[in-house]
Amino acid sequence: MKLCNKFAAEFFGTAVLVLGGCGTALFGHVGFLGVALAFGLTIVAAAYGIGHISGAHLNPAVSLGVFVNGRMTWQEMLWYWCAQVLGAIAAAAILFGIAKSANMEIGTFAANGFGDFFSEADVAAGYLQTNWVGAFAIEAVLTFVFLMVILGVTDSKHANGAFGGLAIGLTLTLIHLISIPLTNTSVNPARSISQALFSENALALPQLWLFIVAPLVGAALAGVCYKCITCESCKK
Repeated sequence: MKLCNKFAAEFFGTAVLVLGGCGTALFGHVGFLGVALAFGLTIVAAAYGIGHISGAHLNPAVSLGVFVNGRMTWQEMLWYWCAQVLGAIAAAAILFGIAKSANMEIGTFAANGFGDFFSEADVAAGYLQTNWVGAFAIEAVLTFVFLMVILGVTDSKHANGAFGGLAIGLTLTLIHLISIPLTNTSVNPARSISQALFSENALALPQLWLFIVAPLVGAALAGVCYKCITCESCKK
């Protein structure tokens, strides 16, 4: 498949992920469970819809993990990153326009954060004010888990590809159920960047670094760890 096809698939897929997941958080009034399901279902749809074109990474952390594991070149990874971030921002701009047309208060705009990012009203709604260490740990660890699942179910030597998309979507749902109350769940730098750009929360942009760095750290570690545990020479 040509790189331009992969770029288009990643742009479109990431835009749909943000529209589906963040759109549900903004407009759905479905609670933490509903938002978690929205992200998970969107990933399932993307995996089966465009997975054969680009692998449906839709996430710079996923692309980094795949690169570290040796399944793509660094040049291809950079193209994926560009497509993912641009797709996410395009979707966020659409959501912002819809919110404005409905005279909604923009507020945090489904952005990620920790600690004082969450107001007293947010705490009353179920959010927890963890510090940056706790937020970094949960984002890095859950991204690590996410990538280990992705690398496992897409391993051409061992995986059952027919159920790969379902496994990945269910894992992302679980990840959101764990971490929405703590950080609003990132595990995806593109998703975090797009929402922070339009958020009215004063801490959205200053705290954005964590939601770029932590997922990338977790993904890189997963890429290395999966390579180690599947190394044929290590099994002898």
